[in-house]
Amino acid sequence: MSHQPDDSVQRISTSLQHTALAHPTRQRLLFALSGGPSTISRLAARLGVNKGSVSHHLGALREAGLIQEAGTRQVRGGTEKYYRRTAERLVVAQPRPEGTAALFGAVAQELERSPVGHLLTLRHIRLSPAKAARLAKALAELVDGAEEEPEGEPVHGLLVTLYQQAGT
Repeated sequence: MSHQPDDSVQRISTSLQHTALAHPTRQRLLFALSGGPSTISRLAARLGVNKGSVSHHLGALREAGLIQEAGTRQVRGGTEKYYRRTAERLVVAQPRPEGTAALFGAVAQELERSPVGHLLTLRHIRLSPAKAARLAKALAELVDGAEEEPEGEPVHGLLVTLYQQAGT
């Protein structure tokens, strides 16, 4: 069983992919699978969701080509299937409102289940287009440059967005 996705980046472009991403539980399953392959039972326990729901949502993600089977393991009660992401990162060139809403819903659910305090800040500031571009570049570099700790350390979620308010 391989622990690394086949490709590092997957571009989201099809209607089926967008539809699959338009549900918070599916987003959370993708978050959970970013750490490596897992089973329905483990995913259900990690997300606090029943196994039937996890199985249903994994089916939608698999049909959209966002996850794939990653081998099986014999256990006392039979065979467990492992699932993994098909890519380490997803790039959504043209986000759809329902996918963005699901992403924020998934993050809200993750924050609610976090065992430690978290940082959540929203600030509205006036920036020239040039300053906004510099800030976006600096934030992207900060996120992309974050050094990952070895296996066994807690996983932290990081969501960064910079947007211009409509009508300004």
